[in-house]
Amino acid sequence: MKLFDVYPLFDITPVKGEGAKIWDKDGREYLDLYGGHAVISIGHSHPHYVKLVNEQIAKLGFYSNSIQNPLQHELAQKLGELSGRPDYQLFFCNSGAEANENAMKLASFETGRKKIISFSGGFHGRTSLAVAVTDGKKITAPVNETENSVLLPFNDVEALKEAFETNKDEIAGVIVEGIQGLGGIQIPTTEFMKAIRSLCDQHGGLLIADSVQCGYGRSGKFFSHDYYGVDADIYTMAKGMGNGFPMGGIAIKPSILPIYGMLGTTFGGNHAACAAGIAVLDVIKEEKLMENATTIGNYLMSELAKFDDIKEVRGRGLMIGAEFFEDASPIRKALLFEKGIFTGTSANKSIMRLLPPLNITKSDADQFLQAIDEVIKVNA
Repeated sequence: MKLFDVYPLFDITPVKGEGAKIWDKDGREYLDLYGGHAVISIGHSHPHYVKLVNEQIAKLGFYSNSIQNPLQHELAQKLGELSGRPDYQLFFCNSGAEANENAMKLASFETGRKKIISFSGGFHGRTSLAVAVTDGKKITAPVNETENSVLLPFNDVEALKEAFETNKDEIAGVIVEGIQGLGGIQIPTTEFMKAIRSLCDQHGGLLIADSVQCGYGRSGKFFSHDYYGVDADIYTMAKGMGNGFPMGGIAIKPSILPIYGMLGTTFGGNHAACAAGIAVLDVIKEEKLMENATTIGNYLMSELAKFDDIKEVRGRGLMIGAEFFEDASPIRKALLFEKGIFTGTSANKSIMRLLPPLNITKSDADQFLQAIDEVIKVNA
């Protein structure tokens, strides 16, 4: 059986990782400034992470959610404390798409309504409703198309008001990223986010904060939505939650009451996943990685803004987009194959995305800045 060919692949085979570095099968070292789409939050092979996961798997890797699992309660307690949402409720799942599916389903259960508002440039996953509310016709199959999806222009307050007025009592919720990832590190305005919160309150819809990529401390705050002075009804999480171990979750405000059977999962919150999640939260807290994300992120953005070839630098913390005047693909390719540095792209090929582990150092940042300076001079 051969693999279903859905991704263009670099001819690189990583076999080892440590911190922000990875090594391929030939022993070449790379600086990882992409973290596998923002998944590597506390660095590759962090000792505390390796210890907790190995110890747990050696004892019990999995059992179903039909039994008591104290690890789930420990993770929920630590997540509530670090996120500043100790009164919220946590539901475990396995991925960002699944987190968003469950969040929207829960909003529909809670309101008795069907329609979900989302925005241009947004990405929420590849499963049924998650892809239906994603701005991406290429990845939306006919079976995913639904009249329950209302796609609006990003950062357009008037369009948002009109949609609520047009649909009146049909809106179950609004899903919005605190920082758009695939959309090119686009940042919502405070006015826009406050309008979403106000209109949801006014019309009875729920605000779903998609924090799958932009959450878990990456922005310098636990949830990037916190920059806008609003509280969401549901926060969705995944990617950095398990530092590479498949894991997702939704944090649910206390007024939403659970009913047996409304949500469920086989693998979500399993013993091994919880050990990984606990390790991540421990390291973020003890090593002050949100503070580091702010410090190193601000440094990178200020230095990148000095390059004449870069049109604009956007981001918060270690979620950064550098928009070039032209296609950035040659720059990214040269960084990878000539300098050994992984970076990312977005739907707009002129944008270079940086999503490194939250524990990268100033030395790592300087290595990248020197490399990109050299690459730009050669490719100018």
